[in-house]
Amino acid sequence: MDNQLLSLLAARAAGGRPLRVGLIGAGKFGTMFLAQARRVPGLHVLGIADINPARARLALERAGWPTEQYAAADFSAALKQGSTCITDDATGLIGAEGLEVLVEATGVPSVGVRHALLAFSQRRHVVMVNVEADVLVGPLLARRAAEAGVCYSMAYGDQPALLAEMVEWARASGFAVVCAGKGTKYLPVYHSSTPETVWNYYGLSAEQAAAGGMNPQMFNSFLDGTKSAIEMAAVANATGLAVQPHGLSFPPCGADDLPHICRPQAEGGVLSHSGTVEVVSSLERDGRPVHRELRFGVFVTFEAPDDYVQRCFGEYGLHTDSSGRYSALYRPYHLIGLELSISVLRVGLRGEPTGMPTGFRGDVVAVAKRNLSAGETLDGEGGYCVYGKLMPAADSLRLGGLPIGLAHAVKLLQPVTAGQAVTWGDVALDANDPTLRLRREMEEVMRDA
Repeated sequence: MDNQLLSLLAARAAGGRPLRVGLIGAGKFGTMFLAQARRVPGLHVLGIADINPARARLALERAGWPTEQYAAADFSAALKQGSTCITDDATGLIGAEGLEVLVEATGVPSVGVRHALLAFSQRRHVVMVNVEADVLVGPLLARRAAEAGVCYSMAYGDQPALLAEMVEWARASGFAVVCAGKGTKYLPVYHSSTPETVWNYYGLSAEQAAAGGMNPQMFNSFLDGTKSAIEMAAVANATGLAVQPHGLSFPPCGADDLPHICRPQAEGGVLSHSGTVEVVSSLERDGRPVHRELRFGVFVTFEAPDDYVQRCFGEYGLHTDSSGRYSALYRPYHLIGLELSISVLRVGLRGEPTGMPTGFRGDVVAVAKRNLSAGETLDGEGGYCVYGKLMPAADSLRLGGLPIGLAHAVKLLQPVTAGQAVTWGDVALDANDPTLRLRREMEEVMRDA
């Protein structure tokens, strides 16, 4: 974040015009945002919408907010008092007088899409925490936002926005980006994990997880590879990096080995080609921890364009591969919602996204975790039936792959073998569903782009 943003915000605050933001979804990400938002002078959380208002109040309590700060009876009172209104009326929040930026953090693709479109119609900027919605139809949402004269942005603090920033740094410095990615805990067996088995892999009992308020399906989406696929699709769509033909390999790799592992196969690495995305595992394939693992980190690998720059790498102590040509920049952590105000400020004060889709390059297709029978109902991301696999968008379109964001509460029309991608023709879908229609529109628009 730069001083100009702080100066702009201070000027707004001094003029009695704080930057007003609304939050939809008071889960973990939203709570972390709230914990820091109240510490940013000139940033006014006008309202918080959640289908369970009690959860929003609990989020504010956990985030240390004084009770009187969120006692506003309605949005008008919140606007006048500089306080926060809690509601279950997301539509009312989006239309509230004075609102400038909407943070969509529900995590439900269809809900996120609906909120974004409504926000554009009201000329509100949107910070899309809901990566599932972004990967499903984000390229089209970005176009709709531009048509409305507002900004659509990824959420800073989450890996895709951080990687978009790192890719921009590398390119603006004159480097070719070889790979952009993140770390995670991965073993091949995790692809078949279910909400029933997930806690064993985390070393927790179901009772311990429940006591901590942990959602097994959500945590399972992190473990079974779905969330990694979604995040890397978002990065590809935002940066122009291409998805590898096989998707993700999840090679075991620590921070010091990034230049060696995340380089093209032709140079001794694991990548099918330069200019792609990948996720590295914090575990060796036999389960041993990787030295200097990057489970919570993000990285870019880049290449020296000539002998002089390669020599500079050595002179300034950069970790490189054995050739000295490939190096990496990494960040060991990402702070989720604790950093989200950076997106809100950049979007609200300068109309500048912290990453946004510029094309449809990566897609996430539902793949059967086990043999599925006709008549079964898919239970979506992190569930018992399917996991999400990253694919080049062109391959997904040729296959007719069912996006993971639409693989919830839909019935199978025919059996699908374990490891096989589910296709549009395998499921019964409501052709009038607004999210489905928008996805189909995006496919047609982007196919011709």
